[in-house]
Amino acid sequence: MISIDRSFQTADLGDVRVANRAVVLRHVRLHAPCSRADVAARTGLNKATVSSLVGELIEHGLLRETGLTENRIGRPATMLVLDGSRHVGLGLQIGADELVVVAADLAGERLLTWRRAFAAATAGPDETVRALAALTRRAVTRVTGAGRAVLGLTVGVPGPVDADGAVPAAPALGWHGVPLAADLRRALRDPGFPVGVDSDANLAVSAELRHGPYAGTADLVHLTGGLAVGAGLVSGGRLLRGGRGFAGGIGHLPVPAAHATPPPGTPACHCGRRGCLAAVAGVDAVVRRLLPDVASDGPVTDYLPEIGRIQALARAGDVPVRDGLAETGRQLGHAVSILVDLLDPEVVLVGGHLAALAPWLLPAARAEIAAGTSGPPATVRIEASALGSAASALGGATAALATVETGQLPLA
Repeated sequence: MISIDRSFQTADLGDVRVANRAVVLRHVRLHAPCSRADVAARTGLNKATVSSLVGELIEHGLLRETGLTENRIGRPATMLVLDGSRHVGLGLQIGADELVVVAADLAGERLLTWRRAFAAATAGPDETVRALAALTRRAVTRVTGAGRAVLGLTVGVPGPVDADGAVPAAPALGWHGVPLAADLRRALRDPGFPVGVDSDANLAVSAELRHGPYAGTADLVHLTGGLAVGAGLVSGGRLLRGGRGFAGGIGHLPVPAAHATPPPGTPACHCGRRGCLAAVAGVDAVVRRLLPDVASDGPVTDYLPEIGRIQALARAGDVPVRDGLAETGRQLGHAVSILVDLLDPEVVLVGGHLAALAPWLLPAARAEIAAGTSGPPATVRIEASALGSAASALGGATAALATVETGQLPLA
C-alpha cells in the first residue's frame, strides 16, 4: 500500500529559486553552448525567470557568455556556457601506494593532478591525515594563487564511509573507526570550505558518470583497482549507496578457487577471510602471484614499476604471466556476473591496475560473464576506464562542487 501525505506546505520562494538555478545550470552543462531562449524552451521556465537566473549566475561566476551567437531569424541570441574561471573543487584519493589530488573547475577542466608516493597501508591514519593535509595546503595555495576560490574538498578511501565522514573499517589500510573528515578538518584548522569523505569506488563512478566516455549511462559500474576492489554502482542514473551507505563491497565476494585444493600459503584477504575477490585481484595479490621474486625485496611501496614489469612480460608472451592474468580475469568475471544478475548494468568499467592489465584480464572476464549469468545472454560491456588512476580524486573534486550545482550560490 502507498500512503500519501496530504499535509502539503507552501514552498518557500527562496527554495524555488534555488531549485530553478539548479535546473538552469544542469541544462547549460548538458547542452552548452545554448541560449537563454533554449533554456526557457527546454526547461519550461518562463523567459523572464531564465533571464533573471542567468544574470545572477553570471554575476557569481557560474555561467558566462561566449561571444558566439545563434543563427536564427530575428535578433541573434548570445550563447551560454559554464564558467570555470573562479571556482574549483578539490578531490583526494588514498591509494595502495600513493596519495593523489585533483583540482577541477565547474566546466570539468582539471587544473592540476598531483601524485605523491605514500605507503598508506603501513603509515597509519594519523600519518595519513598529516600527509593529506600537507598535500591539500599545497593545492589550495596553487589554485588560490591563480585567483580561484576552493568550494570544497572530498577524500576517497578504499572502504565504506558513514554519513559523518568516518571510516568504520578499511581492511586494506588496517583502519578501524577512523573519523577521517573530522581529523582532516582539524589538521587543516577549519579551512573555510567543506571537507567530505566517500568511498573511492563511489567517487570513481561519479567521475565516470560526469567525465568519462560513458558519461550519462543510467546503469553503470566502476570497479576500483588497488589493495581493495570496490564497486561504485549507478542504477537508474543515481548512485546506489544502500541502507547504511556501504554498498559496493564486491572485493569480499567469494570467488571459485583457481585450484580444487588451494596450495599451502594461499594469501588471505585483508578482511581476514580467504577466497575473496580482493585476495585474487587486488594489486598486492596480483604482483605477489605473478612476480614471486618481489617478496625477497621486502614490502612493495610503489606498485607502478611492478605493474610495468607484468605488462612487459605479458606483451613478450610469458606463458605463466599470461595464464595468471587470464585466471585473474576469470575470477573478476565471476564477480561481475553476480553484479549483472543483481543490477543488470549497461557498462562495467575497471580502473587502477585492473585497467592497466585489461588487455589480458578482460577476454577471460567476458567469457566468464557470458557463461556465468542466468537468464537471457548478458549484453553488458566490460571495458577499461579511460579516466586513469586519478578517477576517484576527479570524482572527489566533482563532489566538492555539488553544492553549487544544486543551485546554492557560492559564498566566495
